[in-house]
Amino acid sequence: MVKWSYSSMSLFQQCPKKFYHIKVAKTIVEPTSWQMIYGLEAHKVAEDYVRDDVPIPEKFAFMKGALDTVKKYKGVIYCEHKMGVTDTQEACDFNADNVWWRGIADLLVVQGDRAKIIDYKTGQNKYADTKQLELLALAAFKHFPELKVINAGLLFVVHPAFIKQRYERDEIEHRWGKWKEKAEELGTAYTTNVWNPKQNFTCRSWCPVVNCAHNGKR
Repeated sequence: MVKWSYSSMSLFQQCPKKFYHIKVAKTIVEPTSWQMIYGLEAHKVAEDYVRDDVPIPEKFAFMKGALDTVKKYKGVIYCEHKMGVTDTQEACDFNADNVWWRGIADLLVVQGDRAKIIDYKTGQNKYADTKQLELLALAAFKHFPELKVINAGLLFVVHPAFIKQRYERDEIEHRWGKWKEKAEELGTAYTTNVWNPKQNFTCRSWCPVVNCAHNGKR
């Protein structure tokens, strides 16, 4: 059974060959970009402020308005909440031996039979991708059986925007279907050891797999 997350699946879908070198053979270590460092810092600031009222550093003062709105949510608040799901789509611990998918909700607020999921974003809202929200909502339905509806959103803190999504319990099986298909594709690649390159937007300048025919650095 292949374990996966939204980020690893996104990498595989982008290019199986790139996934192989980074995640399987581990012959390439992607450098940590300033965007990644900045994003991690911002997420930590949000977690500390919402959960523990830790003052926001001046560097991230622009986030206060958005986070103050989040802090007003009523319910049981979970920050950086880790969830795991088995290959039969049952709830399990994030680090369980039988975990199939794992993910972390930046903010999860349980309000009776409803919940809110917020994913903080430090990039530009024109690149909004709600697929991770869907996975987090699907997992939350499994971890919190009382939930019937989840209102989720991407909260862009640098370029202010809030992209909303709504998920209902009766959609679970249908929505899991496409992810199971993707996981099967990943499993097949592991079984056959076939990792074909797929040309994509990172090839020209950003892909670290320089021995690929599509790489623009060759």
